[in-house]
Amino acid sequence: MKQTNNYVLWFQECDISSVPVVGGKCASLGELLKADIPVPPGFAVTTETYTRFMEENSLDKEVKRLLEDVRPEDTANLEAASLAIRRLIEEKPISVELEDHIGEYYRLLSKRCQIPAVPVAVRSSATAEDLPGASFAGQQDTYLWIRGADSVLNHVRKCWSSLFTGRAIAYRKKMGFSDEGVSISVGVQKMVNSFAAGVMFTLNPANGDRSSIVIDANWGFGESVVSGLCTPDHFQINKVTMEIVKRTISAKECYFATNFETQTVEQHECPAERASNQCIIDEEVVQLARVAKLVEAHYGKPMDIEWAIDKDMQTGGRVLILQSRPETVWSSKKPEPASVPKSSAMDHIVAGLLMGKKIN
Repeated sequence: MKQTNNYVLWFQECDISSVPVVGGKCASLGELLKADIPVPPGFAVTTETYTRFMEENSLDKEVKRLLEDVRPEDTANLEAASLAIRRLIEEKPISVELEDHIGEYYRLLSKRCQIPAVPVAVRSSATAEDLPGASFAGQQDTYLWIRGADSVLNHVRKCWSSLFTGRAIAYRKKMGFSDEGVSISVGVQKMVNSFAAGVMFTLNPANGDRSSIVIDANWGFGESVVSGLCTPDHFQINKVTMEIVKRTISAKECYFATNFETQTVEQHECPAERASNQCIIDEEVVQLARVAKLVEAHYGKPMDIEWAIDKDMQTGGRVLILQSRPETVWSSKKPEPASVPKSSAMDHIVAGLLMGKKIN
């Protein structure tokens, strides 16, 4: 698809080389689409749009001034500066030209989905999210079930301002990143009518075992799992045989779902009869694991993936990937050797017998 402007790009126009333009999250979604991984449609409001918005409203100098004397350990001043910067950004107007670009893409997305004012997730996508040796993921904001062009524009601005949360400012200062060197894009993605959702890793995050896929799941939207608000159902799948080798069905305390009267996402207490029931069937667990293997194979590294099961789609095609990023904890460690070197032939024979191997 030919790029038509520098301010908004469809996900399918992006790939992993697009991080400086659309941030880590949106670049990853474009990369997944190129690998034929099922991803809800959407578009990225580029870093150039953010840069132009800041320039048109003369915000750069003011932000620099407010952050000049802030120290990461000084929580009170940090939060005061964050609040002042976020208020400045959220109160400033987006130019008519930029509004037109974003509004037109939202209209086209609604038309493509055949839903007037299609509900979307508006997700921050910072340029430093997935850098090696740093973990910026989750520091900026995401807003769910946003409808209408005006609301989308307002929440794009909120995502821009979330580049300056207290946590994000402190982390950049501790890691030696300049505030001027980090930019932000915003992803606008069709909202999944989520029956169940969660996260999965293409290794075991508890011990780094790369022969396993681990899935955590809950009813409704995945925010209850991502934020740690509930104890999710837990599945461990053998990556070779695709068998579920371990399952823990938890008493899930809460879930997030849409209130269609207010058009907002709300947190609900999980009814007793539903709390202890397995929220995804075994067929879906295996289907998720197969998609996880495809994602890992495409990137060539262990991945951390957010997913959802769309209740509007038929069984067998309901798994959708909402975002993925490289796993950062175990991937940076050297794998342990499969066996300790033997000091003698007898040691080798004894070790082989203990492991049940035939010694030739």
